[in-house]
Amino acid sequence: MDTVVVASASTANVSAQVSSIPMLNGTNFKVWKDTVEIVLGCMDLDIAIRQDKPIGTEENANEAKIEKWERSNRMSVMIMKGSIPEAFRDSITEDSNAKKFLEDVQQFFAKNEKAEESNLLSKLVSMSYKRKGNIGEYIMEMSHLASKLKALKLELSEDLLVHLILISLPTHFGQFKVSYNTLKDTWSLNELISHCVQEEERLQQHKESVRLRPISIKKKRETNAVTPSQQRKTKKQNGVLTCFFCKKT
Repeated sequence: MDTVVVASASTANVSAQVSSIPMLNGTNFKVWKDTVEIVLGCMDLDIAIRQDKPIGTEENANEAKIEKWERSNRMSVMIMKGSIPEAFRDSITEDSNAKKFLEDVQQFFAKNEKAEESNLLSKLVSMSYKRKGNIGEYIMEMSHLASKLKALKLELSEDLLVHLILISLPTHFGQFKVSYNTLKDTWSLNELISHCVQEEERLQQHKESVRLRPISIKKKRETNAVTPSQQRKTKKQNGVLTCFFCKKT
């Protein structure tokens, strides 16, 4: 009974570890590889991806080591294949050697990483703020793209990212950009977000005041205006009648 419980717990533990490996796609190879290596190490199955197969001879044959390596190799390939979508699994590699299998996968996705770097960088430098939503969210979106590039080993400095964000802001942030360029110090990303939010609020308040100003002037003019009937009534009250044609009393 105890043996069955232990075996069941062990099976559940193995299943949980294997399930922790993310499904491989075009953007998460590094995370996938790190997780695979951790899981295989915890399961004591990583010998096949760390070492070549032991060579046995008639004089010095170590069957136990060879058997352990072969089990590690077989299980490692099965576990890695299980986390690769079937649609492109065979197009990557058909190698049955775990170490070579992992190298083939890495080589396959290294090409995709270059294309991904190009796409992300192109999107980052072409972004522009369209006043749709919150400017803080817009800046965080650009920062997220920079983080993806960093994960692909293409890191942008924070100063460069700040400049890219400022360049992407529309023309009504012109004075704001000039003010930043005149500063001796540089802003961190968090400081930029704070200042941009304040500037956007100031611009919005200014826009509202400009929009409401003509309405208030028009109302004032309407209040001071006197209609013709009011003029005639006033003249009658003063005891004076005026000819509507010659305008004389």
